[in-house]
Amino acid sequence: MKIAVVGIGYVGLVAAGCLAEGGNHVICIDNDKKKIDALKKGVIPIYEPGLTEIVKKNESDGRLVFTTDISEGVNNSKVIFIGVGTPSSADGSADISAVLDVAGKIAECMDGYRIVVTKSTVPVGTGKKVADVMSSKTKQKFDYVSNPEFLKEGSAVDDFMKPDRIIIGNEKEEVREIMRQLYAPFMRKSSRILFMDTASAEMSKYAANTMLATRISFMNELSGLCEKYGADIENVRAGIGSDSRIGSSFLFPGVGYGGSCFPKDVKALEFMGDAVGYPMTIAQAVQHVNYRQQDKFAQRVLDYFGDDASGKKLAVWGLAFKARTDDVREAPSIRCIRKFLAAGMEVVAYDPEAMKEASEELDGAITTVEKSYDVLDGADALVIFTEWQEFRTPDFDVIAEKLNKAVIFDGRNLYEPAYVRKQGIEYHSIGRG
Repeated sequence: MKIAVVGIGYVGLVAAGCLAEGGNHVICIDNDKKKIDALKKGVIPIYEPGLTEIVKKNESDGRLVFTTDISEGVNNSKVIFIGVGTPSSADGSADISAVLDVAGKIAECMDGYRIVVTKSTVPVGTGKKVADVMSSKTKQKFDYVSNPEFLKEGSAVDDFMKPDRIIIGNEKEEVREIMRQLYAPFMRKSSRILFMDTASAEMSKYAANTMLATRISFMNELSGLCEKYGADIENVRAGIGSDSRIGSSFLFPGVGYGGSCFPKDVKALEFMGDAVGYPMTIAQAVQHVNYRQQDKFAQRVLDYFGDDASGKKLAVWGLAFKARTDDVREAPSIRCIRKFLAAGMEVVAYDPEAMKEASEELDGAITTVEKSYDVLDGADALVIFTEWQEFRTPDFDVIAEKLNKAVIFDGRNLYEPAYVRKQGIEYHSIGRG
């Protein structure tokens, strides 16, 4: 099938690469010439396991091409995906201006019938707005499909190639059949396509992300209660996760969630409720708990040093909001490090992939190093923000030797407290009494 993808960011590039891997001819369109030129040279702008190999292979095979010319993509495709960003506005609503702008440009280029598919995360009602914009700019026929993405950063390629579900928001059987054929290569073992109306498809994305964020925030809030009563949140997690009605996913307590999706989508769901006079009180609480968890963790570090915080040097492991990505958007590390810097502390950090992005986000106010143990030299504590695999079984003897004082603040509960303390290290974690 001939496909165009407009907006070659995280979602767009993953979708384009995987659709090409499924045997389709995919034209990737973006107005960022530097990005397109880099992609033509094999330079992938984001870190995502497996993505580089898929993009390079399919470009070499001629199934994946890159251009800044939207008319080239529209005129040579039957199905056109929109994958541009929908960032949060100041009021928390999703800014869909880029989606509507692209829809208008698609309409202006159309020389015949097209199916326009929104992959971007958009609020309920966007489908009608897209259709209105396109109808005002073309007499050609088209159909609109809401096809929200459910890609986890760090495993996005696997999620696309082996999806839990594919949601298609369109009620025409002939359109549904085309979408069914498009996703058939990823449904070899069993069909996991859910067909529904456009509004329900749009709402499903926000509902899913807010539900997952709710589980995280609940566990984080519960971890604080465990600390007050001397309970161990890890034991509690095992206890409730073994209940088949609850399950164990997204029950890991920590310093808070971040990234491009959960913070933005929870805010957008809250805004949608306010817009129709139906407050989403759980979504409000989820956001509040998440920021409180980050602030509480940062304050624990600051309180440890008290009046002597200024001038202290902190070693930081992990800057990305989660492992297996270079994304620092809304990362707890960034919020906490800003508080450390404001208190006059020095921060030396290491992350396998996100140091450049974090340094830019923090205006170069931190020092980064190329080896994880180098951050420890002369530092007064080690603070862990990201659960990268290489941090899970460190050499505690080296940690104790290099730090001025052997103390770890673990925002991801990576270690067994009793074992760390046997190594002569003071250990502070989340919700363990």
